[in-house]
Amino acid sequence: MKKPIKKTWMIASALTIGMAVLTPLQAGATSIEPINGVTIQIEQQVTGTIKGISDDGIYLKGRDGKNYYINFYKFSEEQIAKMNLVEGQEITVEGSAVEDFSDFYTFEVYKKELPKEVTNEDLTKLEKMFNEAKKLQKEAAKANEEAEKKYEEMHKIYVDMSKIIKPYYLATWQPEPFEEYIENFGFSEKNIVIEENDKKQLKVIYEEWVKLEKDSQEEKANEKMNEFHKILQPYFDKLYPTPTFEAFIERFELNIPAEDFAKLKNIYDNAQKAEKDDNADESVKLWEEFYYIIDQFIKPPTFEEYMADYEFKVSEADSKQLKQLYEEILKLNIKEDKAKIEEKWAAFHNILEPYFKANKEILISASKVIINGQEHLPQ
Repeated sequence: MKKPIKKTWMIASALTIGMAVLTPLQAGATSIEPINGVTIQIEQQVTGTIKGISDDGIYLKGRDGKNYYINFYKFSEEQIAKMNLVEGQEITVEGSAVEDFSDFYTFEVYKKELPKEVTNEDLTKLEKMFNEAKKLQKEAAKANEEAEKKYEEMHKIYVDMSKIIKPYYLATWQPEPFEEYIENFGFSEKNIVIEENDKKQLKVIYEEWVKLEKDSQEEKANEKMNEFHKILQPYFDKLYPTPTFEAFIERFELNIPAEDFAKLKNIYDNAQKAEKDDNADESVKLWEEFYYIIDQFIKPPTFEEYMADYEFKVSEADSKQLKQLYEEILKLNIKEDKAKIEEKWAAFHNILEPYFKANKEILISASKVIINGQEHLPQ
């Protein structure tokens, strides 16, 4: 189990219960109701400075002082690369607003990924199913009693969609030769040599898997691939070795007494064993205990340091209430007072909620990007 380090790894500390509820970047980033009385019109033009870059878009600070998330789904990877986007760069974007991040992924975007051979008849079926799945997704996101049922219905639709498009992929699928496929795992880069007997078995299984995939025998194909990875597991263990306790604990940069150090080592070794045995419940329990001990040696940030992570400023009256709650939380015991800690963090974030709403990102699907006077349009 890999754990992040320093401030971000305080998983078991009292602070993390609060951090996990809402972080500055996540706050209010899932929907766009009209913000401060402003509604973005279709093909609105926004100019601002890039303050962050994600896999498929950018976070923009507009000249109007508002925060935007600009999505580039309409653009190809090559086009995005040519934009050469960097933080601090000023750009102008034209696009339409959407209500939710999931709205960026339209059927038109999905259709780009399909084989060109898909017939118009099947495209019509797929579009209807796609829209129904998106509708169910929005309904399920409201977290009502029917949410689980709606997610199941949505999953079934996507499975049915895959059944329609799979024959098109199989018709043009050219599987890699076994040698190329196995090379992609990167074993040779770490000088890990697969034993000849294992290699022969893997090749036979791989070729059987290819045949089953081509025959659309998915269940049997999955079983074959499980066999394949079971043989490879010892080699994966060499490729991604579990760090020793000493190497792992060194990342925390904490002065831990010898007695607690020994306790942590014992817990760490047992947690690793539980993971290897696929004992998830025991693993979670041990990691919680591990971080409970670690937490005692962490100096939490002051209230002022904690609030500095947010871009907005709160009123003096709210700041006073927030500071009191924060300091009360720090005095509580994460093990004995978990319910009280959760209750106080809920109160903390209730005070912050209006600030989150006022600073939430306006979501825009880009249809034109202008950088240094040069226009970039979707293909």
